[in-house]
Amino acid sequence: MPPVGLRCCRPERQLKKNMRDFTILFDQAEPATLEHPAYKRYGPLGFPALPARRPWIYSNFVQSLDGVASYKGVNATGAHISQSAEDRWLMDLLRAHADAVLLGINTLVEETASGRESGAGSARGPIYVVEDEQCRELRQTLGGRRELNIFVTGARPLNLADYAVFDGDRADAVIITTDDGARRLASSTSHPHVKVIIAGHGQMVELPQAMATLRRDLRVERLLCEGGPTLYGYMSRAGLIDEKFITISPVEIGLEIPREQQPSQAERAAPPRFRPSTFGAPGFIKQNAPWWRWMSCRRVGDHQFSRYRRV
Repeated sequence: MPPVGLRCCRPERQLKKNMRDFTILFDQAEPATLEHPAYKRYGPLGFPALPARRPWIYSNFVQSLDGVASYKGVNATGAHISQSAEDRWLMDLLRAHADAVLLGINTLVEETASGRESGAGSARGPIYVVEDEQCRELRQTLGGRRELNIFVTGARPLNLADYAVFDGDRADAVIITTDDGARRLASSTSHPHVKVIIAGHGQMVELPQAMATLRRDLRVERLLCEGGPTLYGYMSRAGLIDEKFITISPVEIGLEIPREQQPSQAERAAPPRFRPSTFGAPGFIKQNAPWWRWMSCRRVGDHQFSRYRRV
């Protein structure tokens, strides 16, 4: 799946140019635990008490007015839908409050391929860290440890040397996989500093078990899920998403991919027909579909920034 929700392709100096403050329409969430200049643009941001045996898990995505999360093709990233410096900055604010960022491995693979094809990113892909200086200072003030990227994969072959995020230069990395996936990693590459957590057998990761391990063994108390849609969908189905931050960009895209859209190099062999939403797993029925409480809403221009908490 495409790197839905990721808005990391613009240089920091571009992001700060003409940056506007968020207008608070309403906010019923917890107050911030401290005062800090980083809150001036957005307003206070607080979180509730932690669950007993796993992290408090919140997600962050961008979507169009009609619920589409990626154009796919050569413009597949969330930045192409958002086109908002404030949205990219909000990603840093949310990362500043998290002990770790959680992503599906396909998000890393697709983001890396997109950067190579467009020339907008590193040939070895992104590292998912806080870029804004004030947000980095806020993270330190909150007591944040060294930043941590956590990737979930079933048993996909993966050469860690292909991706800069596993070098350990700017952030630590953890891979959550199955017993089969761990065997493939052990036989294909050597990155002893990358921790591997085994949760499940065969192709499917046992997500509740993995989240409990993150809390117990790595002391991850607040976890930010940045996608992609498959990982988010299965996390939601398992009742593991406590909150979601959604940016709604004032653009209408359409679910079916038009014929005139240029496919990416990876799509040319089997061009997809439809674009994804933020939820890429089997859905719910009326009897078990989860409901959400609308906690806060902000705007910048015609962009809407909402926060929902699972009921």
